[in-house]
Parts: sequence; C-alpha cells; structure tokens
Amino acid sequence: MTAEAEDDDEDEDEDASFRLPPIRQQRKIMGRWPASTLASEKEKRVNPGETARSAEARLASIAPIVRGLLATPSGDDDRPWRRVIVQSRAEAAARPEPQPAALRLDALDPDAAPETLRERIASALAARRPEAILLPGAGIFRVLTDAPDPHRPLENETALVTGAAGAIGAAICRELLAWGCRVAATDLPGERLDGLAAEFQKTAPGRIAGIPLDVTDERSVKSGFDRATLEWGGVDIVIANAGIPLIASLVEMRLEDFRRLERVNVEGTLLTLAEAGRRMRLQGTGGDIVLISTKNVFSPGARFGAYSATKAAAHQLARIASLEMAEFGVRVNMVAPDAVFGDADRKSGLWEAIGPDRMRDKGLDAQALQEYYRKRNLLKARVTAQHVAEAVLFLVARRTPTTGATIPVDGGLPDATPR
Repeated sequence: MTAEAEDDDEDEDEDASFRLPPIRQQRKIMGRWPASTLASEKEKRVNPGETARSAEARLASIAPIVRGLLATPSGDDDRPWRRVIVQSRAEAAARPEPQPAALRLDALDPDAAPETLRERIASALAARRPEAILLPGAGIFRVLTDAPDPHRPLENETALVTGAAGAIGAAICRELLAWGCRVAATDLPGERLDGLAAEFQKTAPGRIAGIPLDVTDERSVKSGFDRATLEWGGVDIVIANAGIPLIASLVEMRLEDFRRLERVNVEGTLLTLAEAGRRMRLQGTGGDIVLISTKNVFSPGARFGAYSATKAAAHQLARIASLEMAEFGVRVNMVAPDAVFGDADRKSGLWEAIGPDRMRDKGLDAQALQEYYRKRNLLKARVTAQHVAEAVLFLVARRTPTTGATIPVDGGLPDATPR
C-alpha cells in the first residue's frame, strides 16, 4: 500500500509476538499469594513460546537505548551522530556461550524505567566498547559497524517505510538501500510485500526486511517497529507513505467509504508519527520523518474530496510533529508528488483506482492521460516514483537544516505551490 494507493484493509494482529507481560500486575499478585501458589499458577500460564515473546519484547524496548548510547559524536551539526547496528537475539535463539568480548549486564533489571536503564547501561559502557552485550533473562545484543563509505552516506542508519510494496514505496526503499541504509519495508501481508523483499534481498542482502504492518492497527504498528528494532537496534528514518484513494463526489460519497480513508490516511499517519517519535526519543540520537503527501493538499480535485481532505489532515499532523519533535533532534518534512503513474514494472495503485474515472471524464486512453498530466505542469515533465525517492533522500541526508517543509515533486503547478 502506497501513497498512490493500496487497499489497507484489516491486517492480522502482529503484536501478539511482542506483547509485554503485565509486570505490575504480577508484582501485585506476588504480594498477596504464597510463592508456591504463584509458581504453580505461573507453570499453568506460561509456555516457552510466551517466554520467548516476553524476552523479545524486553529486547525491543532496550535495544534503542543501547544503540543510542553506542553512537558517537560526529562533529557535524546536521548529522551529529555516528550510529551503529545492534542485532538482538532472544536468549532462546542466542548461542549458548556468548562471545568472549561480550559485556554482561547481570545486575540490570530489564523491566526498569527507561531512564534507569539508560543510566546503568551508560555506566557499564563507560569502561569499554563491547562487540556484544549479554542481558541475562532477555538475550544478547551484537554490535556491528560498517566502515564509512562516501558513496553510501546512510551506512549504519535504519529506515522504516510504510506502504512499501507500491510504486513510490518501492522506489524509496531502493534508493535508501543504494545509500547504505538498512530498510524495514512494511505493508499489508501478501505476495506484493514478499516479492518486494525477495527482489531487494538479491541486491542488498541482509539490509532489507519485509515486515507485515497495518497502519490502522495500533498494535500492528508497534509490532512492526519492534521487529525492525530487533533486526537493527532502532529506527533513524521513517517514511510515512501508506495511503488509499477514493473517487466520489461529496453528494454521492458514503460515510463508510470516507471513514475508511480517514482510518488509513489520517489515523494511520497519526499512529506512524507517534510511534516513530517515541522510538526516536528513546534512542536519543534524533531522526528524520518524511510524509509522502500530495499536491491535492494545496490544490484539491473534484470527485477526489475524501482523498484531498484526509491527506490534508495527515499533512497538518506532520507539520505539528515538526513543532513537537524538534527539541529531540527529530526533523519532520513532507514531499508532495503529483501524477506518479508507476515505478518500472510496478503500477501506481492510486492511478489504477482513479485512472478509469479520469479517462472517461477527459475522453482519453491510458497513454493519452499520462501525456495530459505531463503537459499540464510548467516543466512539461513526466514525474516518476524515482523523482519522489530522490526528494526523500535529499531530506533524510540532511543537506540543509530543514524541518516542517514541503517539497513539491509535480513539474511545477502554480495552484499547488505551498504557501
């Protein structure tokens, strides 16, 4: 699902694998039940699978803290941190004997408050920079660092892209990978997501993870971020690209259809922004969020009211996020494309949905419709998904000190110029 559109129906609940145990409730029970009773009840309730999931949940909550503390100052005001990759493995999946260089954190309570964890881990790391960190009761963190490469400026950085299986999402993933980034490509589960991950695994082995995620489901969003965190230690870049369209005039539009767009385009954006902000704040090394917006925010189209209105709401949420997250070093910007019909062999879901209506309205076939949109912009340019991806890369590479801004990628449309 992409900003040009995929169907964002219900997703299976991915969060069951990462749900944290009710620690406070357990402690309350321990206070009033005899230990023997508690042990027998625990044996009934807990199985190895649940224990492993609890360990993964702990790792996902601690890994960003570890990764943030292992980052070193770069001396560059725009890109102030040199980051590392932290791979997490739950105790059951880790090797029985840790590497000799592993730092053991035996006295650390993995369920402590984040600030307590940060203070104690920082103290342990002050003595040495380990290749691995063992956290008894949870698992092991393996620390990796790629050598700097001027041709791959995003080495040791990680990104999560929503709506990755569509034309724009796929192009963004491809460019992030080319720049050295690790990429969590998220979308609804199915062949399109699996195919995307398999395709990029050939050109960027070990740097791409296809992760099912439904942006309308809060637990699924959390689970998707957890899985990306377990892969690489945290998230530095988030591209909020998921969105769906609707062709209908206001007088014929069904409220149910409008609400479907609202759930994906507005609530999905809100959930993505909120989770990204929480993760980046926990990591403590800033980050970049880019919303794939649309020219319809500034120049809405007839019979396209639901899409125009809900994307405008998403755009406003991103602008507010830029105000709220700047103090944590997080930049939030928008890219507003127009008339992106596809990316190589991937067709735009949005144009597959709205193209027939626009062709009937203008009396054009598919090729002539693309030509119509090319000629209507000032540059007479054919706007591609690659152009959108390059605008995203400009922002996340931090070429300028910019947040809260919108880059139009539309060939020049005077009535859609941000103002």
